[in-house]
Amino acid sequence: MHVSPAKGWLADFLILAAIWGSSFLFMRVAALELGALPTAAVRVAIASVFLLPLMLAKGHWADLRQHWKPVLFVGVLNSGIPFALYSFAVMHITTGFSSILNATVPLFGALVAWLWLGDKPTLSRTVGLAVGFGGVVLLAGGQASFKPNASGIAPVWAVAACLVATTCYALAASFTKKHIPSLPPLVTATGSQIGATLALVLPALWFKPDHWPSASAWWALLVVGVLCTGVAYILYFKLIENSGPARALTVTFLVPVFAIAYGVLFLGESVTAWMLLCGAVILLGTALSSGLVKLPGR
Repeated sequence: MHVSPAKGWLADFLILAAIWGSSFLFMRVAALELGALPTAAVRVAIASVFLLPLMLAKGHWADLRQHWKPVLFVGVLNSGIPFALYSFAVMHITTGFSSILNATVPLFGALVAWLWLGDKPTLSRTVGLAVGFGGVVLLAGGQASFKPNASGIAPVWAVAACLVATTCYALAASFTKKHIPSLPPLVTATGSQIGATLALVLPALWFKPDHWPSASAWWALLVVGVLCTGVAYILYFKLIENSGPARALTVTFLVPVFAIAYGVLFLGESVTAWMLLCGAVILLGTALSSGLVKLPGR
């Protein structure tokens, strides 16, 4: 196998992985008090408020106004639905487990691009799809149960929520490639958060908590909105510019490392050898299916 060596983008890469890894922790802290839909809605609303002035300062309003329909719609697929599903998931399974499932995003991305865009994978990538999905089945089979846990929800539904979320990310990527022209990254980032906010505001109000959340929940929302969404988007697009989209995509491989560490340190979560083994299988399959790692001669 062959993997390109790291260069000067490594610092941004590590910082972004650390930030996105923490998002699972902060989502859990907020969602346990507010619920899944309000947590997701407030997250994207905060990110919109943070990103909008930056976009306007760059003079990109005309770009968003011209292409607002597909940009706002992709925000529903790429932020609104996935954030709500992950907020639900981390209430019922560990943040580390959720983050491992999140690492399948490039795996589903390759599958959707094949089925929707006709981007037929090579033999190496096909093997990766098989290996990656095999890892997901092993992980889910070993960790997910139909028996309700202490929260009253069977873990299998949280696993399903994570996998639907990763499918939404994959659909959003192919939709963007097919329907959204080359726009400044800040336009897509800002518009997508606005679209997600508009989609979630009414459901969030309907399911709003019956009590005022604690200060820790509000701090968690602020951090996940500004740092894990707003700042992370800026850093991610900077990484794409400096290292290319394929290399930037590999950040999803490192996110579970940070998420698992945060879960153990701050939430007292446990990590099993089976989780780590299945996670390694999933990451290998994802790396192969996305073309970031290739079999010899393939």
